[in-house]
Amino acid sequence: MSLRLGGALRELRIHLCQTSKQSEGVREFIKNNYVNIKKENPNFPILIRECSGVQPRVWARYEHGVECCQDLNDLTPDQVMDVLKRLAQ
Repeated sequence: MSLRLGGALRELRIHLCQTSKQSEGVREFIKNNYVNIKKENPNFPILIRECSGVQPRVWARYEHGVECCQDLNDLTPDQVMDVLKRLAQ
């Protein structure tokens, strides 16, 4: 799967738990897609933060410091990609 990042979007931050069932789809998404996304967007900041017990979420930072947060709780890897694509538009 490919994902082009840029334009008004300035940064993505993904928070997840290393062990929780709620973060399972996010962990799988990162395992299967992170390397390809970084290859396609080598200079785009994608921050991944793991913390025990945290709810999986993604923050998108846009121009002028505007931020948007999306819950990733219990999503499949494909659903995580759909959320990121919507945030990138």
